[in-house]
Amino acid sequence: MQDRTYTADAEPGQHATVAGWVHELRDLGGIAFLIVRDTTGKIQVKLEKDEMDDELVETGLDAARESVVTVVGDVEEEPRAPTGVEVVPESIEVVAEAETQLPLDPSGKVGAELSTRLDNRTLDLRRGEGQAIFEIRSEVLRAVREEFRAFHATEINTPKIVATGTEGGTELFPITYFGEEAFMNQSPQLFKQLMVGSNLERVFEIGPIFRAEEHNTPRHLNEATSIDFESAFFDHTEAMDVCEAIVKAAYEAVEQNCADQLETLGLAEEFEAPSGEFPRLSYEEAIERINATGELDEQLVWGDDLPTEGEHALGQDVGEHYFITDWPSEIKPFYIKDHDDDETLSTGFDMMHPRMELVSGGQREHRYDRLIEGFEQQGLDPEAFDYYTKMFKYGMPPHAGWGLGGERLIMTMLGLDNIREAVLFPRDRQRLSP
Repeated sequence: MQDRTYTADAEPGQHATVAGWVHELRDLGGIAFLIVRDTTGKIQVKLEKDEMDDELVETGLDAARESVVTVVGDVEEEPRAPTGVEVVPESIEVVAEAETQLPLDPSGKVGAELSTRLDNRTLDLRRGEGQAIFEIRSEVLRAVREEFRAFHATEINTPKIVATGTEGGTELFPITYFGEEAFMNQSPQLFKQLMVGSNLERVFEIGPIFRAEEHNTPRHLNEATSIDFESAFFDHTEAMDVCEAIVKAAYEAVEQNCADQLETLGLAEEFEAPSGEFPRLSYEEAIERINATGELDEQLVWGDDLPTEGEHALGQDVGEHYFITDWPSEIKPFYIKDHDDDETLSTGFDMMHPRMELVSGGQREHRYDRLIEGFEQQGLDPEAFDYYTKMFKYGMPPHAGWGLGGERLIMTMLGLDNIREAVLFPRDRQRLSP
């Protein structure tokens, strides 16, 4: 519709064609107002029953909520209208009529359970809050890409159908691939490492990952978006520097470019991009601080993974984004390099929001013999990963990187209660459709 005018652009004196959805009808007797909504906002269409053509008025009055309409008419100034202007129509066309009984109320006046909203996602995202979340998500991904490019990283796309898993087979979705068993990839980890051994050297990827975990929590998904980074000639501290910069860039972009969306979500006053360096706590310091909170029934000891309640207690104690570094080698994946001066400590790190883990990363083991030892120590067959390991025979540089959960970033940034609110069509144990 080339001559269409968005509602936000309608100005007095225009002869405009407005297209959108019927948001509501306000019938005041001799006069009625049809509120039409599009992606930019809403506009009032005035229906004067005694002054206008009966068929025109009837078409407007009979249009059910959420029907798609096209309105042609003059835009006039009207201070009492919500946007200060209104359309005096010369024609109204119902392009697509909606049923009168809707599964949820897109105006948001009547709430709906999350499951109902996800079952009717198209209707759900006609709500201002839903639209705001995904416009912010889009801005985050734009800013992240731009920041990666500022670090001279090349965007790549790695396979999502693989012959072997990144971290073993316990969390893999098997599929049949031309009569052979294959899997949905749980991470681009191995492929992005292969790329830093090429002349690309520094790469990033934003794409789906698949994990067959039987979780049913507000912060887990079985299909998620991973924001990944890997760089040759980097150590773990340099990788953390980039990680911090990426997260800050995402927040800053939202703060600068999404004022209307933050207002819609009720976050305009409280939203603030993080400033200053993120604290970096060693694993040993982290378990000491968790134990000191007294929130756990049993004290953590060296080698324990951090339970969810421990992460929450530490997050409350720290009160901002932070890193946990120097994890025990025994609880980090085979491809994470150990410290040269203490092989009980890995170069692995996690970046945390006070609510949850967002990032896992570290320096990678680039020495072939040590990499094979790592496979064997974790009970994995190196021959099954020959496509990966053999490249380490041909000059693999030291390298480091990380993976950031895209939905978790949005969830924590906006204070969402459930990670599914940050996904258009979430996939979990109970949900395969729509």
